[in-house]
Amino acid sequence: MDLFAEQEAEERRRRQPLAARMRPQRLSEFVGQQHFLGTGKLLRRMLDARSLGSIIFYGPPGTGKTTLAQLLATETGAALRELSAVTSGVKELRELLSWARQQVSAGAERPLLFIDEIHRFNRAQQDALLPDVEAGIVCLIGATTSNPFFAVNDALLSRSQIFQFEPLAEADIATLIRRALELEERGLGGYAVTVAPGAIEFLARVVEGDARRALGVLEIAVLSSPAPVALTAELLRDSMQQKTIQHDPTGDGHYDVASALIKSVRGSDPDAALYWLARMLEAGEDIRFICRRLVILASEDIGNADPGALPLAVAATQACELVGLPECQLTLSQLVTYLACAEKSNAATVGIGAARREVREGALIPVPVHLRDSHYAGARTFGHGEGYEYAHNSPDGVVDQDYLGVARTFYEPSDRGWEGAQKARLAAIRARLNRARADAGDTTR
Repeated sequence: MDLFAEQEAEERRRRQPLAARMRPQRLSEFVGQQHFLGTGKLLRRMLDARSLGSIIFYGPPGTGKTTLAQLLATETGAALRELSAVTSGVKELRELLSWARQQVSAGAERPLLFIDEIHRFNRAQQDALLPDVEAGIVCLIGATTSNPFFAVNDALLSRSQIFQFEPLAEADIATLIRRALELEERGLGGYAVTVAPGAIEFLARVVEGDARRALGVLEIAVLSSPAPVALTAELLRDSMQQKTIQHDPTGDGHYDVASALIKSVRGSDPDAALYWLARMLEAGEDIRFICRRLVILASEDIGNADPGALPLAVAATQACELVGLPECQLTLSQLVTYLACAEKSNAATVGIGAARREVREGALIPVPVHLRDSHYAGARTFGHGEGYEYAHNSPDGVVDQDYLGVARTFYEPSDRGWEGAQKARLAAIRARLNRARADAGDTTR
């Protein structure tokens, strides 16, 4: 390379964002993901054995998926070719696979094919990979922020090892920030920067495990300030502006946070429930979705332990429709804390499940003659309604009468709340109904 070309390459490098310049050049510089990359872990063993196979990297942005793919090529000495599923189609893919076949036929090591955002490829595009992946022509490394079990073809998944990337720990982010401040050629070491106590820890905390974002905020803070730069938490906060919360209404994060909210309410933890509610609100979650989940929970997890939970959930839903955001956050907060503190019972949930299972799997029980409809002309001819006793004619509103024809128990009330207070009364009623069934001649018991 001549001097002019070297200078041009150096200038291009300097124009790169800090996050791009700070990409690790060796695997030893890579931080995080030790649950599969640490000593003795699966990906490390595959790498040491030079037996990578096909791989899917799955995880949030800024956690090292692209960087690790490039480092794997460096470590193995294999040629790396990269495609973005956002901008490439079947034509580009087939051309690259044809090149890979030529390389392997010439005796070269099979190349690594890195496809970023592989979930953006449609089914036909993903299927085009299968023959060469199956034949070992390429070592596929796909990266995706979407759950591969929903976004990648089953045939491709069955031929791949999935590695899930986690957000980087605060200590790992802090390590990258300090490295960027120290290195001169690749980082910001050539700038006069003094770091205030707690500034690095602040940035490492607020970027939510996203290394790319941390380095981007750091670069803005340093380059936009007059020298010498006093790097403080306030400067970093101003350089970051509003904190962004990733939200995909069809993605894993959407359902994971919703699941955390429901499980926190079910577990009677109002503080955790409020946090997950706040996460959903800050991310712009659909209020109707939140309300629907809470209405379901009021019956599924509280039920008759607190019969007031369901009407309150329905009323809160109507109030949210009436007032909208931001005021309806108050209604949701009231509802979530009430549901979290309410007595819990899933007896109604278990009961209907047991009854439907009986209907699906057992012999259908005929309607007892005395319970059949007797309001049409001629019903008496069939004996419908004969012997039926009207419950309100009894002083206590209960008559000793068989309502099913066989002995079955589906609803088992809990000992909690209103339901617990009714348990003894229900037991006494059931005893009377069972005697009535015995007197009527239940032969199925």
